[in-house]
Amino acid sequence: MKPSLTVSAVQQPCNEDRQTNLDFSIAKIYEAAANQADLVILPELHLGPYFCQNEDYNHFDLAQAIPGPTTAILAEVAKQAKVVIVSTIFEKRAPGLYHNTAVVFDKDGSIAGKYRKMHIPDDPGFYEKYFFTPGDLGFTPIDTSIGKLGVLICWDQWYPEAARLMTLAGAELLIYPTAIGWDAQDTDDEQRRQLDAWVTIQRGHAVANGLPVIACNRIGFEKAPDSDKGIHFWGNSFIAGPQGEILSRANATDNTLLTWTLDSARTERVRQIWPYLRDRRIDAYGDLTKRFID
Repeated sequence: MKPSLTVSAVQQPCNEDRQTNLDFSIAKIYEAAANQADLVILPELHLGPYFCQNEDYNHFDLAQAIPGPTTAILAEVAKQAKVVIVSTIFEKRAPGLYHNTAVVFDKDGSIAGKYRKMHIPDDPGFYEKYFFTPGDLGFTPIDTSIGKLGVLICWDQWYPEAARLMTLAGAELLIYPTAIGWDAQDTDDEQRRQLDAWVTIQRGHAVANGLPVIACNRIGFEKAPDSDKGIHFWGNSFIAGPQGEILSRANATDNTLLTWTLDSARTERVRQIWPYLRDRRIDAYGDLTKRFID
C-alpha cells in the first residue's frame, strides 16, 4: 500500500432515478479528488433505490453487463479524477444469471478487478436470493496502483471468515459498500442494538486482522412497492484504523464525504505488536469448513 493513503467514503441517498444518483456519485468523486483522495468508495447498488424489498421479475431489467454503460462512465471519471473508485453494480452475466458485483477502477481508467457478493441474504425487505447468484470469484483482493483492496459487500460484513480470508490473501484494506437500514416497526432500543452490532462487527474485523476498514452506507427512507413499509437506511458510514479505532464517522441522515489519510507504517506496526496471524492454530481449525458440529 502507498505509505500515505487518502481514502473517501461517499454517504448518499440513492432513491432517485439512475442518472440523478450517478450524477451525485460522480460529483462526490470529483470533490474527493479535489481533497487529494486516492480512493473513493460508493454505497452498495448506488445507481438506484434498493429494489430487493420485493420479489418482482421486472427488476431484472435494471441489470447491466460488466463492462457496460455505467462502467464506461466511471472508468472515464477515474481517469479524469486520477482516483481509484469502488462501485457496486447489478450485473447481468447471462439471462437468468445475475450478481451483486463490486467493480474497482484504477487511476488510469482501467478495470482493476471485480468481486461478486458471496453471502446473499433472504430476509423481509432484503430478498436478495431472488435476484443474486452467490459470487464465484472467491475472497481475492484486487490489485491496484495504490495497493491490494479487500472488497466485500454488505451482508459479507457479518462474516469474520470473509475478512480473514481476504487478509490471508494479502488485502491491505477491508472495504464494505453497504445498503443496510432499519425497519420502522422496530423499537428505538432495537434500532440502536442493530446499529451498534453493525459498527462493532466491522471494528472487530479491523482489530482481528490489523487492517483499516471502510464501511460506506446509503441514507434516506425508501418505501417498499405497494406498501406503507420500507427501509430507513441508517448511514453511519465510517473509517476505522487497524485497532478498530474510529477515525471518521457520519451520522444517520446527512449527505457526507468522509475523508481520512491512512498511515501504512502504523498498520504494519500494529500487526507486529499484535501478531494474530503468527499465533493462529491452523492445525485445529478444520471444523470451520463444516456447517455445524453435531
